[in-house]
Amino acid sequence: MELKQYSQIFRQYWISAMATLLACIGLAAAFTFLQTPKYTASASVFITVESGSSAGELSSGATYAERQVASFVSMADSALVLDPVVDELDLDMTTAELAEKVSVMAPADTSIIELKVEDEDPARAAEMVNAVADSLSNATSEVVPQGPENTELVTATVIEPGVEADSPSSPNLLINLALGALVGLLLGCGQAILRSVLDTRIRTTDDVENISDAPVLASVDRNTASPEAKEQDGPSRGVQWANAEAYRKLRTSIGFVGLGGERRSSMVITSSIQGEGKTETAVNLARVLAQAGERVLLIDADLRRPQVGPRLGLDSELGLSDVLTGRVDLEDVLIDADGDYMKVLAAGTVPPNPSELLGSEAMAHLLALTERQYDYVILDAPPLLPVTDSVVLGDQTGGAVVVARSGYARKQQLSDALGILKTADVTVLGLVLNDVPASKSGGYSQYYY
Repeated sequence: MELKQYSQIFRQYWISAMATLLACIGLAAAFTFLQTPKYTASASVFITVESGSSAGELSSGATYAERQVASFVSMADSALVLDPVVDELDLDMTTAELAEKVSVMAPADTSIIELKVEDEDPARAAEMVNAVADSLSNATSEVVPQGPENTELVTATVIEPGVEADSPSSPNLLINLALGALVGLLLGCGQAILRSVLDTRIRTTDDVENISDAPVLASVDRNTASPEAKEQDGPSRGVQWANAEAYRKLRTSIGFVGLGGERRSSMVITSSIQGEGKTETAVNLARVLAQAGERVLLIDADLRRPQVGPRLGLDSELGLSDVLTGRVDLEDVLIDADGDYMKVLAAGTVPPNPSELLGSEAMAHLLALTERQYDYVILDAPPLLPVTDSVVLGDQTGGAVVVARSGYARKQQLSDALGILKTADVTVLGLVLNDVPASKSGGYSQYYY
């Protein structure tokens, strides 16, 4: 996954990522304030070895002391050292509980032992660490053999006694907040990437291009307005003009498709499933083609759920199905729309056998006739996955334009729909990505904003 893809994922899921980050920081802060403050007191003990006055003897004594430090570190939190402390201070705890409060360490290559005691009471922490240091000094003289004339060969001396701490050592608010922010950042980014992986909906043109080799003819923004919609002031004007330009781009792209071979003026506008904006695309494409001076016939070939008439506000009971059954002549049911260059053939009476009617000789004859009379014949057809009507029509026309709605259609659905067209040997002229959020679109939308 490239950096650009990670950036797109974060822009898409930034709200949930930020919510996760803030939640983790909030939990870290709550955890910090709910904890009981604890104070740490420190003391240092220096181990010395009785040796001669020569340089060699002093060096040997220092080396011996360093070797013995590890043993004294292990002994510092033992019962030998801590039992006297419990008795001396009359502590309300066992030796094992006191040992959990004591930490011992020795800096490398030194003869110093550092003792630390953590407690909720700063005064008691200082008192306990000094008592442990004194007890360690006494225990050292007990376990180390005496030299000639009862001299002490090893001596433990307290060189830095413990003092009462001014501020608590834990919890550390800054460290906890930093850890909370780090965990929140990792969880926020992780959930964003996981949601992106699990989300199979089509979002961008990259998703479409990964599914099909067919060209993406246009990307239409959300809140689509027709090219003839009145200009409005404010932010909505940018969206309106962006969409108008997107359909003009679609018009230009349609003009180039099929130039490598036999080109027919008819095409099917379809989609994978219902609700992806195929009718809207068909109507607006017809409009922008008519605006460019092209003679356009828009046919509502969705004989199951016709939408072209209601969308254009046309009231016609007769249409395509009636022409195919011979009840009326084509010229009698054509409706002028948006000037002299665009005509509409409504769906007409809903038949009981749409697929058979659309695949009939009458339909082939109608397409051959209209292709000679018009520069473009655009058929708004049903979705591909529920029914076979679009496949039947695509086989009789110049090809199909498949509309995919961003954030709605699934990648597998689009792939299956394109597979149906490929199996039926229907030419896919291209794809249109519809209803793209402004944050995921570029080009004209951002330019006009």
